Amino acid sequence: MKSEEMDRPVETEETPTRDTLPSFRCLLCNTEVVHKIAHVLLQGLATSCVDNTTGDFFKEPRSVAVDIRKEMVDYLTERSESIIAESFLLQQEGGGGDEVIEVSDHPTEIITDIVDDFTGIKRNFVGKVSGWLLSENREDRIDDFIQEMEKTGFWMIDRRKAIAELLLINVDYKNTYHCDLGFETESELDEHRMKCEFRPVRCTNVGCNATFCVIQKDEHDSICALKILNCEQNCEQMIMRKEMDRHCITVCPMKLVNCPFYQVGCESSIPRCKIGLHCADFLHSHIIHVLQLIHKNETSPDDFEQQSILLEKAQLENQLTKALDIRSLTYEIKKLENNMKKLEDNKEQP
Repeated sequence: MKSEEMDRPVETEETPTRDTLPSFRCLLCNTEVVHKIAHVLLQGLATSCVDNTTGDFFKEPRSVAVDIRKEMVDYLTERSESIIAESFLLQQEGGGGDEVIEVSDHPTEIITDIVDDFTGIKRNFVGKVSGWLLSENREDRIDDFIQEMEKTGFWMIDRRKAIAELLLINVDYKNTYHCDLGFETESELDEHRMKCEFRPVRCTNVGCNATFCVIQKDEHDSICALKILNCEQNCEQMIMRKEMDRHCITVCPMKLVNCPFYQVGCESSIPRCKIGLHCADFLHSHIIHVLQLIHKNETSPDDFEQQSILLEKAQLENQLTKALDIRSLTYEIKKLENNMKKLEDNKEQP
């Protein structure tokens, strides 16, 4: 006869049920992904309405928008709730084993695929014609209807975001783009949301109204067009990121420019603000370049070298050093040469 111990039911670990789950769940979402999904919803609705009424003289996209919107939301909700099972079946149909079918786990891509399925269902006979699907007229009509809905406030962004959040939570089975933590009390939930990495924050850069999750703060800060930065060329100015390129290629004092004597032989590139220093440091070579221009085929290179030394010694009040372009230096050299020639002539007179 079996003992009572053998007849005792085997104790198993209790599986959580909907009734045993925490009463208060965080469910804060990645705001950027939510915004993208909200845009996909509007695009999908416009596409469905246009394709559904194409070729119908008695219907326009706006006349079917209300009904199609409800159908689309119901369809997306149902499909998003079963997406995990669909992915599993897809893998099974792929043969399991070594063959792997890649299924996206990004909410935006998943919802986009479901929306595409819905728009395909809502196409009428004319809308299924390949020529129409590839036509520019179709794309123009879709864009026009999107603008019309935005202008009339038919499907406001806040309402679309609310739906987008629910869809994201349904398909984000890895909890990568939303917080799925649960709490027993509302006060615990409130305390958590104060530090949740998905809590929304606003950009602190003056003039920027962007809102994003805490985990996206560094990413946004690295691309915010209104952030004030040190000049990329290390001048002393602080420049707004969106103005940086224009500043660097136009007014920045550290912009690299060709030497003013580039056309006569100096190939140096120097910061604009250091042209004077460069011209002072390379005065000797600049004088030689200008002498070669003034006295073409008249003297040898060695003579230019000697003449340059004499001119530097003969200058008064650094007039050669102050000449910062070809024209000015040419003028000063010719003037000095004339003065030196007069002095030489005076010495030769008895």
